[in-house]
Amino acid sequence: MSISRRGLIGTAAALSAAPLLHARAQAKPTLKLGVLTDLSGTYRDNTGPTSVAATRLALEEMQSHLDFNVEIISADHQNKPDVAASLARQWCDQGVDAIIDVPTSSVALAVAEVVREKDKMMLNASATVAALTDAQCSPNTIVWSFDTYENAHSTGGALMAQGHKSWFFVTANYAFGQSLADLTKEVVLKGDGEVKGDLRYPFPDTTDFSSYLTQAQASGAKVLGLAMAGLDTQNCIKQSAEFGLTKTMKIAPLLLFMTDVHSLGVETCAGLTTTETFYWDLNDRTRAFTKRLLPKSPKNYPNQAHASAYSTTLHYLKTAQAMGAAEAKKSGRATIARMKSIPTDDDAFGPGRVREDGRGEFPAYLFQIKTKAESTGEWDLYKLIATTPAKDVLHPVNDKCHFPTM
Repeated sequence: MSISRRGLIGTAAALSAAPLLHARAQAKPTLKLGVLTDLSGTYRDNTGPTSVAATRLALEEMQSHLDFNVEIISADHQNKPDVAASLARQWCDQGVDAIIDVPTSSVALAVAEVVREKDKMMLNASATVAALTDAQCSPNTIVWSFDTYENAHSTGGALMAQGHKSWFFVTANYAFGQSLADLTKEVVLKGDGEVKGDLRYPFPDTTDFSSYLTQAQASGAKVLGLAMAGLDTQNCIKQSAEFGLTKTMKIAPLLLFMTDVHSLGVETCAGLTTTETFYWDLNDRTRAFTKRLLPKSPKNYPNQAHASAYSTTLHYLKTAQAMGAAEAKKSGRATIARMKSIPTDDDAFGPGRVREDGRGEFPAYLFQIKTKAESTGEWDLYKLIATTPAKDVLHPVNDKCHFPTM
């Protein structure tokens, strides 16, 4: 049988195209995740590199269950809303599907606007302002496990119940600090307490708090409410001890991470109370998660922000697998709606869910920092005082935030 030149060329062309068509058929879609965090500033240890490591751990644990590829990138937003918004916009335009972590409330509020405009997602693990799921809620945002409302009602409420009713606040003058102070004041006043003052300092440019602390001491208040976080909280606690405030006032850090306590030492922090939604030594599952993460972050045990970065990433990947990656890439809003419809469960937080407003529902744990005599190791820092169900420390769902689930 003879084959014409045209037929031979056609056959050769078909054969040469076959591997390319096969390769295209086998190509997996790729989800891109961007960890936007504080890699150099006041919140570095509380978020930063350990949040990046926690995000990567979630991917490693899910990798064998996924039929799509995942790329993770990270960047430092420098605690500047304009820098963060610019990075977020650039990432969204380059195909990033979800922006994860995003500490610093003013930064998170700016990024929330960008992802809503671009129909991407912000899976927030560490910004604390309650407005993210309340007054400025968005169908494109999830806040995983803690916020200013929870801390005001857990830590502030516990101190009020103990009879500490005369307060003076020193407050970081941006969205997070303002929210934390104002919400705690509501708790104080509702409990027939008294607010004797609230001094607001420039953030993030303040390291010397001496003038604020001496005014607080002179006020006659019995409680010093620290509406701040990170290195600011550490500096205030140290300076309060140096100036003798601890002899006349109850020091109330309204957001204190375990990583802060470790930096300060139990000698300085013993007896202080704090609220977190995760503690590495809480139960067998939290210990198992911590054991898996530590090789990636050997000098920094995980706190609630790091655990949240892991958990929100894990839940997102499970949801994308259930939806199909191609479908998940189409709309951040639709993917978050699906995330709300699927119960959550992991070693860091156990079972839970994401409410219709994007707020994760998990218990709050009130801890007291151990004394040096009570602590048996470098990271043995907390003893559990009380467990509060999520319904008792989460803000009511705002009428405008009843976003649909799928």
